Amino acid sequence: MNRKGRKEMAIFITGDTHGDFSRLLPAAFHEQRDLTKEDYLIICGDFGGVWDGGDAEQQWLDWLETRSFTTLFVSGNHENYDLLRNYPISQWHGGLVQAIRPSVLHLMRGQLYNICGKRIFTMGGASSHDIRDGILEPDDSDYERKLRQLNAAGALFRVNHRSWWKEELPSVDEYETARKTLNQARWDVDYIITHCCPSSVQDNFSRGLYQRDALTDFLDEVRERCRFQYWFFGHYHENMVVEKEFVMLYNQIMNDPTQFEQVDEICGLSRAILYLEGLGMTVFLKTLYQSEYETLKFKHFQIEVENEKIRRFEHRCLSCRSC
Repeated sequence: MNRKGRKEMAIFITGDTHGDFSRLLPAAFHEQRDLTKEDYLIICGDFGGVWDGGDAEQQWLDWLETRSFTTLFVSGNHENYDLLRNYPISQWHGGLVQAIRPSVLHLMRGQLYNICGKRIFTMGGASSHDIRDGILEPDDSDYERKLRQLNAAGALFRVNHRSWWKEELPSVDEYETARKTLNQARWDVDYIITHCCPSSVQDNFSRGLYQRDALTDFLDEVRERCRFQYWFFGHYHENMVVEKEFVMLYNQIMNDPTQFEQVDEICGLSRAILYLEGLGMTVFLKTLYQSEYETLKFKHFQIEVENEKIRRFEHRCLSCRSC
């Protein structure tokens, strides 16, 4: 509360929803009872609420509109860009948005917003990793036979303009817009919201499972040049802190990123993977050194390195799965 007794505006952040908004039900997201439309929940890509245009989808979008808070999202690799481009573009809080509903807004690529006093830069998009066996063209004369074969084989594939769109990655113009926006901001923001993450961060936690591309390399440029407090992203279907300031989200809803400041005080094993019981988050630390002083820090924060949990994490991280 501020001095006048008015509740300060809040920002909540979560990962991929893929059209399933059950985590936003009051029973799961109980904080919403105290929120208003001046409070915000940001989804880090793969929103999935603009997918097939069907009645069920429209009902869910209407349901989101009835929530006490405003829903914001960046684009991911699982969005229907043919439908998304039909929504009008307008200015909102300093950047461009598409209003799916009056309080359900798409935060567009390369934009900078002032939300709750935070300067938030957004750059949605990512490469699909579930297309190992190719992209089918629906107007192919042999489409039905190929579709049956791929389904029978349990193949990883997508169908162009039905379940995959080339716009999953930014265009040249969107990269130019992003650089112009950051130049105007003197490459200094508070939060960065993306779907995927910089190549160097991705390499650290995936050990090469995910391939670099033009977008992740661009995000590396942003990482090197831009000052920021926290970088939030989804895409990889884990809840994890990577190298202190990079926060990967999936089904967890975060409100207070300052709770991760305790991670700044952690020192320990090189390339250690830790599990913070209090936060319910995996923390990956790439650098750092061992010493008696650092051991005391571990005791002070009561953080356990549990080998069984590490093995479970590594198994999930290195296994092939749709994301």
